[in-house]
Amino acid sequence: MHDGSGRIAVQNLTKQFGAVTAVQNLSFTVEPGSVTGFLGPNGAGKTTTLRMLLGLVTPTAGAATINGRPHHQLGNPARVVGAVLENEGFHPKRTARNHLRVYAAAIGVPDQRVDEMLGLVGLSPAADRKAGGFSLGMRQRLALATALLGDPQVLVLDEPSNGLDPEGIAWLRSFLRSFAQQGRTVLVSSHLLSEVEQTIDQVVIVSAGMTRYYGPLDQLRASQRSRVLVQPADANGLVTALQEAGLNQVEPTQDGRVAVSGATVQQIGDIAAKAGIAVYGMQEEKADLEQLFFQLTSPQYGAGATAYPQQQPYQQQQGWNAPPPGYQQPGQPPQQPYQQTPPPGFQQQPGQQPGQQQGWGGQQ
Repeated sequence: MHDGSGRIAVQNLTKQFGAVTAVQNLSFTVEPGSVTGFLGPNGAGKTTTLRMLLGLVTPTAGAATINGRPHHQLGNPARVVGAVLENEGFHPKRTARNHLRVYAAAIGVPDQRVDEMLGLVGLSPAADRKAGGFSLGMRQRLALATALLGDPQVLVLDEPSNGLDPEGIAWLRSFLRSFAQQGRTVLVSSHLLSEVEQTIDQVVIVSAGMTRYYGPLDQLRASQRSRVLVQPADANGLVTALQEAGLNQVEPTQDGRVAVSGATVQQIGDIAAKAGIAVYGMQEEKADLEQLFFQLTSPQYGAGATAYPQQQPYQQQQGWNAPPPGYQQPGQPPQQPYQQTPPPGFQQQPGQQPGQQQGWGGQQ
């Protein structure tokens, strides 16, 4: 059925390349009027999933639809969905304006739309320059202008902030929010949560081709737990005093400190003073969303992720490292309750940085 809503639906999607399973049993939806982040480390299966959604790769099992239909049944797809999977599809000796005119003719839109899109993405001053001389950031903008030519309901972007400077990233965030506020649909992939955190409404986190979390960003944010790290003269004595005072989310750390969740610095200080235990320092610490992201995707790295300090493993009863409400057991359909112990210890992805900072309007 063609529901005409701009809704994206991915249902039990699986893709195998020979003996390699690139995507396994992925399910999620993207509703009109929202921006969904499709997040995971490099090699997690994000691009393969987007290619299946856009009809470039045939699924081994499952389905991916837009407006209730697979991509090849959309009629004139460019008028329904605009996509950027890479920014290299330009003839190096063709100007930006002529590149867009070729695409405009192919999808049946007037040349006037070309200049409108050049202005929208900030490429009007470079409209008559050859694309072969563009910086990475400029190629990103030209790719986005190409995707927008057909005035689509749906926008699918793969790592769109690569190559953009801070001003360009801020513009992209603002544009995507305004696009969604028009009742349209945005699905944007990234390997870093921090790049899209200020833009997205809900998030799909994948690792090793499987869903690790699917749900509202606010729900993931609400799963954060703050704790206080205390450096006492007597760690065991402080643990006992805190537990006797009714604070049960207490555990010693490997460096001799005591981690306390569910209490303020003032409360801990009062209890320590009453017990006659000297305290040499206290530090309030809060896990950020990026840390939660790395916790959820750590199975993809295994023993190779040694560039960052090892964090404490999940402690489901302690609160600080409890799995977020939307955590999904691999292979389970969306919104299943947490069913198994999450991956051991949080290890950050080594060496991942945003794309080259060549500038939103820079030149090579």
